[in-house]
Amino acid sequence: MGVTIRGLLLDQGGVVQERFAVVYAPKKKKRLPASCVELMDSEQAALGAAIPERNRYAAVVAGPSTSSESQQLYYLVRWLE
Repeated sequence: MGVTIRGLLLDQGGVVQERFAVVYAPKKKKRLPASCVELMDSEQAALGAAIPERNRYAAVVAGPSTSSESQQLYYLVRWLE
């Protein structure tokens, strides 16, 4: 059975994880296609790679998860400032 973190069911097997990322988000949404998410090794790396004027924001995301349409998605946990 999974664990709920901020409303998202996460698999205890480690398939879905919270990760630092830079997200291309012209509209800030909670569900993010994998093509808009660039995973980073650390919070500092995500903050350093963010370019807000190009709609690239540092965030913590959970995923990947497969949607009912077989698309890989990440879910926004929180934006980094």
